[in-house]
Amino acid sequence: MKNILVATDFSNNAYCALFYAVKLLESKKCTFYLLNTYSELTSLKDKVLPGFGGKKVVKQLDNESKEKLTSVFHKIVLDTENPNHAFETISQKGALVPVIKQKIKELNIDLLVMGNKGLTETADIFFGSNTIQTISEMETCPVLAVPGEMNYVVPKEIAFVTDFEKDCSQKSIAPLLYVASITKAAIRVIHINDKKMLTPTQESNRKLLALCLQTLEHTYHIVHEFDDKAKVIDVVLKKLKLDMYAMVNYKHNLFEKLTHEPVIKDVSMYTDLPFLILPTRA
Repeated sequence: MKNILVATDFSNNAYCALFYAVKLLESKKCTFYLLNTYSELTSLKDKVLPGFGGKKVVKQLDNESKEKLTSVFHKIVLDTENPNHAFETISQKGALVPVIKQKIKELNIDLLVMGNKGLTETADIFFGSNTIQTISEMETCPVLAVPGEMNYVVPKEIAFVTDFEKDCSQKSIAPLLYVASITKAAIRVIHINDKKMLTPTQESNRKLLALCLQTLEHTYHIVHEFDDKAKVIDVVLKKLKLDMYAMVNYKHNLFEKLTHEPVIKDVSMYTDLPFLILPTRA
């Protein structure tokens, strides 16, 4: 991973996500692109009503965005002091998701980093609305969603949550293998299934995953009976004392079922651990 795109709305959560990614990749030479987007609907510091003032308001928003990006740039450089890392700032007018897609292609981005809640998100929302919209539309780039204001801990135990239906190949889980290799982490495969036996397809994918993990420490944890997938995953993650978890984002899988539930009641897994979302690989 050489090019990292970090989306920021200048919240504490966004800075936490940036700091986490910088620490995670501290041994690697890479460039971090700090991105902030704005539009006529973005709030101004002086409370000028959005939508009024035309070019004057847009110019003010542009200046404010660049000013705050410069502040974030200086803060992360001072906080980390890592000669392996370069930082560039990008301030751009437009909607967040289209701009992110554009920059991923334009800059050959290897990883997108976001906080899972922003300035206006409430505590019980499953992810920040911007984060979940971005994740749902990312087809080629892995996303690292980091919970707010957590202390960085080197991920030594990483869960890979799968239903073994597909995407257990080396190409599919390459970002997970990369993170595990640089942190020397063990992989804990968590399989949630409401059937006692694997189908032939699932068994084939399980064997394929085993080949991918053969050089890494790994274990399997299978749960057959459950009422709520999110709660079961939460219980297993806490029981195993994990530092990060990962899933492949493909249509109609466990990930999609979870992310389409807007509010997760009494489940804290999504605010406790960094979440690595792996894109579907053709």
